[in-house]
Amino acid sequence: MELNFSFIIPVYNRPDEIEELLGSLLLQTYSRPFEVVIVEDGSTISAKDVVARFKDKLLITYLEKENTGPGDSRNYGMQRGSGNYFIVLDSDCILPEQYLESVDKSLRQKFVHCFGGPDAAHISFSKVQKAINYAMTSVLTTGGIRGHKKAIGKFQPRSFNMGISKEAFEKVGGYGNIHPGEDPDFTFRIWENGFDTKLITEAYVFHKRRIDWKKFYIQVNKFGMVRPILNRWHPGTAKPTYWFPIFFCLGFILASILAVFGVTLPILAYLLYFGIIFIDALIKTKQISIAFLAMFAVATQFLGYGYGFLLSTILLNFSNREPQEIFPKLFFKKAKTG
Repeated sequence: MELNFSFIIPVYNRPDEIEELLGSLLLQTYSRPFEVVIVEDGSTISAKDVVARFKDKLLITYLEKENTGPGDSRNYGMQRGSGNYFIVLDSDCILPEQYLESVDKSLRQKFVHCFGGPDAAHISFSKVQKAINYAMTSVLTTGGIRGHKKAIGKFQPRSFNMGISKEAFEKVGGYGNIHPGEDPDFTFRIWENGFDTKLITEAYVFHKRRIDWKKFYIQVNKFGMVRPILNRWHPGTAKPTYWFPIFFCLGFILASILAVFGVTLPILAYLLYFGIIFIDALIKTKQISIAFLAMFAVATQFLGYGYGFLLSTILLNFSNREPQEIFPKLFFKKAKTG
């Protein structure tokens, strides 16, 4: 099959991000034409003028719609894209110049209907961005499979950097309206429909994650909240490891109490773990300040995710209401068709 790529990029009030992303698309070493579909998701700060500056340099389709969330916006773009293979990106990504060439080469070697790629920290990122990137990608944290390691079992792509064939998209039906959590839900339904996924290690992106510590906590807290919902929807995908952040946090509280009474071994184990995080982050980033921030990022990740997971588990199991009723803020409305 001749591959014709369409990049699908939803944007919400981030014209500056789109400018950086489109600039990186201009530098791609891939020799064949490709389409770029920008979906303005009900923004109050439009990217229209920014996109217009690239009209004579890239094949761009610019679409505007009401705000219905990133998952539905991706569906909206894929329904209108002209390619037969869609590459979904977040607007806060920058592509290395060999990105699309690496995707094309890998799919020609072993075609799959869905792939995912890693994220990396760009040299221009702030120290906080690099620390958060470490926490979200390190194999020593819950973010291991988002990084450079091969996943154990089936790889779960994330839509900050994800490809899917038009055939698979049409059969599966696209993303649901939960957010966050639309990525694994989509991937699970891709598997259920008989399509394979794979990691293309060379197809990495620089994922900016323009967030501060408060926004990071809210983000990982929501990740924890949606996981029990996904476990209910897709029971075969539930794993004991999803409970790890809860036990980690509860264990730290217990270890601290024991330390007060002179039992120090448990708290020393935690200090050892964070010492390993510090050393690993220092080796990877080569900056002491980022290594210290990485420890804080990992602690924030475990606390936010663990609390969200525990709260969601309790509410789902002791309530007769549907997830949409319990957590209305985790669900977007669907876009109007037409």
